[in-house]
Amino acid sequence: MAMNPEPQVFVFLSELLGRKIVDSEGRPVGKILDVTGNLAEMYPPVTEVLVHLAEGGRNVLIPWKRLAETRGAWVADPLKPAEFREPVPRSGELFLKETLLDKQVVDTDGAKIRRVNDLQFLHAHRILHLVHVDVGFHGLLRRVGLERPIGFVFRTLFDYVMSDQLIAWKFVQPVSSPDLLRLNVAQNRLAQLHPADLADIIEELDIHQRSAVFQSLDVETAAETLEETDPKIQVRLIEDLDTANASDIIEEMSLSEAADLIGDLPKERAEGILKEMEKDVAEDVKELLTHPEEKAGGLMTTSFLSFAPERTAEEAMETIRREAEDMDLIYYLYIVDEKEHLLGVLSLRELLVAPPQAHLSELMDTRIVSVKIEEKKDRIADDFAKYGIMAMPVVDDENRLEGVILFKNLLEVVAPKLGR
Repeated sequence: MAMNPEPQVFVFLSELLGRKIVDSEGRPVGKILDVTGNLAEMYPPVTEVLVHLAEGGRNVLIPWKRLAETRGAWVADPLKPAEFREPVPRSGELFLKETLLDKQVVDTDGAKIRRVNDLQFLHAHRILHLVHVDVGFHGLLRRVGLERPIGFVFRTLFDYVMSDQLIAWKFVQPVSSPDLLRLNVAQNRLAQLHPADLADIIEELDIHQRSAVFQSLDVETAAETLEETDPKIQVRLIEDLDTANASDIIEEMSLSEAADLIGDLPKERAEGILKEMEKDVAEDVKELLTHPEEKAGGLMTTSFLSFAPERTAEEAMETIRREAEDMDLIYYLYIVDEKEHLLGVLSLRELLVAPPQAHLSELMDTRIVSVKIEEKKDRIADDFAKYGIMAMPVVDDENRLEGVILFKNLLEVVAPKLGR
């Protein structure tokens, strides 16, 4: 005859805290103050229980596996004093109440900052696994013992039944300390967020948490996130890094964004970072820094693709495959002569459908929309809105190509003009 499987029961941390533990004879052992677990695991199992002993009044840790729930009471197997441990978690483990309750976490599924009001565990086969965090008002009421009276009022007066707002633990990233962030590097939860969402989250945190989150990111993710972050916060984040790490991250940013950030840093700090950067990248950044931010020269990047008119479509594609990773812009190809005079422009889409042996001079569009290097933001924004292009070449007075302005670098100026 097949035996019925052990039922699986959900238990909230608030339902454990303060609960009495008794021995097999019903004598009091103590009460539960907290539990420990390793937050780096997908669904952390509870390993030990912090107990305030009834006899002696001291706090100790006892193994969770020595507890069992019997008829609504938590019963401890016979314990010897030698099995009591000092209240210090083992390596890699943390007190879950102390670490998570009332703390801010990132909901990586919803890309939001949340406040933890309770923890939900799955109790199966005598193992307690952390499976959800409760971020709702219902969880807060449960903790303070007002769940039933307030719930009754809501049902009676408003015909409203409160529900739990639970987030699966696999989508939760604690942010209260650098150590917690490093625990989950293997799962890389934060790096799975879009950089714009991650920037919003960083901006919501306090100054210490911002640095902790930012410093937990890999270099590429940090650079992408920094580009989406408010300039004032960019400066603070970079100032919290050592020069070597700061230079590594700034090198991964687009040239125009990197130049803007370097220009906002204190002079001595900026010079130190530029010295650490790769020489060619640092020189490009320095060149951009010579142009005022409000004009075309200060908005452009010099990381784009340009080709001689006699090059073929096949040759251009080979160059793109080889160099695209290091370019800020690959959607447009600019055709220039030997003196860098701008002759025409070609989109990547047009290149992809072109005959491999066709010369770029046959494919390029000579109706070029460009701006002069001294042009101001508003005029450039008008042209972006009028022509609906993704990037705009910047030329000098002799029509030599100096750089390219990306649409996103002018988005805050362009957006109000798009509805005209």
